[in-house]
Amino acid sequence: MVPKNTSPRCSGNNKGIPSLLLKVPAGVGYCHKRLRVSQSSLPSGDRSATDLLDQLPEDLLIYILSKLSSSARSPSDLFNALISSKRLYSLRLNDSVLSEASMECLSIRPGKWSVSAHKFLRRCALAGNLEACFILGMIRFYCLGNRTSGMSLLARAALGSHASAMYSIAVIQFNGSGGTKSDKDLRAGVALCARAAALGHLDAIRELGHCLQDGYGVRRNVDAGRRCLIYANYNELVGVGRGPTDLHPAHRFIVGWYADRRRVLNLNFDDLRLCSGGCGRTETRRHEFRRCSVCGAVNYCSRACQARHWKEAHKGECTAVEDWLLGGELVRPTAGGGDVPADGGA
Repeated sequence: MVPKNTSPRCSGNNKGIPSLLLKVPAGVGYCHKRLRVSQSSLPSGDRSATDLLDQLPEDLLIYILSKLSSSARSPSDLFNALISSKRLYSLRLNDSVLSEASMECLSIRPGKWSVSAHKFLRRCALAGNLEACFILGMIRFYCLGNRTSGMSLLARAALGSHASAMYSIAVIQFNGSGGTKSDKDLRAGVALCARAAALGHLDAIRELGHCLQDGYGVRRNVDAGRRCLIYANYNELVGVGRGPTDLHPAHRFIVGWYADRRRVLNLNFDDLRLCSGGCGRTETRRHEFRRCSVCGAVNYCSRACQARHWKEAHKGECTAVEDWLLGGELVRPTAGGGDVPADGGA
């Protein structure tokens, strides 16, 4: 006996069929035949959605999981969907699903870090997910100490026009991270900042503005640098782009990683300081970051972090702030010998 309206395309009684399955996208192969189910296999109520999933073609299920992974707000959202059906669970490692995983879906807390989490991010990166390449690259470079592998993943994301990866590599080039002081490549850092700035990355625009103003790795152009800083500050005020308090999951992981190791393992990181700008980056060698030349209490991985932290907190915390106003002139602090304006340059 054939139950009525068991096909997702039917317009009749679709009770028991998830709403997501009712929206079959155009261009996806789908059989228009009614699903024939024997009466003996039906439960007392309507046929369950899990049983109906077994009758759907695989390409449709992959499409559904891809859309779900791209809109998931946390890793648990995707996991809960996968364990709802053996058929869905069998497709959990499909490259089309992993490559579409959203940034929030890849957001892993430091306390939940494990071998399984590492394998999941690695599998997503191998599937071509640029966010996974960036997150895992930052974790390997700054947390796990695997500089070569981390840099390789960051470079793969940058080649895919991932703005945050471009800017992160630029910071590494400016500081010579993972190497010696002589490994700095200022021109490469400026070039990467320019590409990330063209994609709308606010920190990259701000960093490029300071480089142009100071002639740092590029020919000095004060007017162009000022325009970059004004543009970055304006977009930050109107809420365009990622704000300073809305950190990327990769930066949140690094911040939490070192905070947990200070609190739980009682480790001391005084020799390798963290950036005071809140980005989570840590030194890869001693005295890699610049210090505030006025108070010496804070240090920064980049001019963008210094300018942002100055506006957020350090402007009212710097211990020598009273001395700056002596003689009616404001002496603006620089970090470790640099000449970055403490007020952000605008």
